Amino acid sequence: MFKKIKKGYNEYPKPFKVLVFATFIDRLGGFLLFPFFAVYIIERFGVGMTQVGFLFSMFAGGSIIGSTLGGALADKYGRRSMVLLGLISSGIGSILMGLVDDLFIFFIVAAILGVLGDLGGPARQAMVVDLLPKDLQTEGFGLLRVAVNVSATIGPIFGGFLASESYMLLFIADAMSSLITALIVFITIPETKPEKRDDKPEESVMKTIIGYKEVLKDSVYIMFLGVSIITVLVYMQLYSTLSVFLLTVYEFPKESFGILVSMNALMVVLFQFWITKRTSKYAPMKMMAFGTLLYMIGFGMYGFISEVYLFFVAMFILTVGEMIVLPVAQAAVSLFAPEDKRGRYMAIYGFSWSIPNLFGVVIAGLIMDYIGPNWVWYIAGILSMIAIIGFLLLQGSVKARFLKEKELLVDEAQKI
Repeated sequence: MFKKIKKGYNEYPKPFKVLVFATFIDRLGGFLLFPFFAVYIIERFGVGMTQVGFLFSMFAGGSIIGSTLGGALADKYGRRSMVLLGLISSGIGSILMGLVDDLFIFFIVAAILGVLGDLGGPARQAMVVDLLPKDLQTEGFGLLRVAVNVSATIGPIFGGFLASESYMLLFIADAMSSLITALIVFITIPETKPEKRDDKPEESVMKTIIGYKEVLKDSVYIMFLGVSIITVLVYMQLYSTLSVFLLTVYEFPKESFGILVSMNALMVVLFQFWITKRTSKYAPMKMMAFGTLLYMIGFGMYGFISEVYLFFVAMFILTVGEMIVLPVAQAAVSLFAPEDKRGRYMAIYGFSWSIPNLFGVVIAGLIMDYIGPNWVWYIAGILSMIAIIGFLLLQGSVKARFLKEKELLVDEAQKI
């Protein structure tokens, strides 16, 4: 057994292994702070959830701008420099947010941090594609998810101890994790951007940014993003609406909800790699449809059940769906993206998360308040069904597209 695990581990190049470890360190700081961030804002500035929601919308808006710029610049100047810039900016920004005592200035810092902190996101995803062969990319993104979920499992526990002493310790810990990650990347990970072909002219920065038009012209990819946005709207309710729903409707204890969410993270840690090993063998759109089917069952169940043990059954089902959908989606983006536009394709993919975060929680809140709390989960089931149909319809176009690309590669090889 251990020989098999070691053999699988040795399949991955050393820079990728370092990237996984660096991601764990970076996200550990985020999970120390994030669970207590809203509470900090309310206690520090004496505001309500409306202002907190507005702040998160500013983060989401900044993320769209930052990832857009970061994706283009990653294709122009390289992945490593953009990852470093994002990490250093995030570290400095965390310290500033902990020191600011004026709400208006805090919002300004948050908006700037939303832009700068996400500059490196597309570059980090592009690094995975650069470093791994296609047959390992789905599993590679799965390993990254394991690293993130290990952070999600232990981060809030230590964050609780730090918060009980001082919120400033949380901001310092988050900053230190970002800066330590930047040092690891700087020392150990080389630039991974593919070398420019001699027959292709060097692009200016403006031309690189304008190159997003080429991404937006990719109609099949844009349809894929549209369907993905629907799945994200459903999935994001796990970390926003579900806790409020269970607490207010069923008086489900906060401690029990913590166990429920920890079960989600622990399942990813234990089973993500095993699942991605198997799903990577099948057509991406079919796997996306299957994973979304599990979303439909798991999230939809919360609209019909009331027994505590079934809350955990529903979480188990939707978590299996999550372990299928998220790594496969990231790997699918790498299949869509031409080599010289990987950063921009990854940045546009980030919109499928940023856009729902702009309005998803607000809409779910309005549904709970004015239609009925159970309707959040009924609608989640309906949206999942729409997404399943969308992915299955995309399968034909995607299959034809990659078959055509394969034929072109064969023709080029024969000419050489």
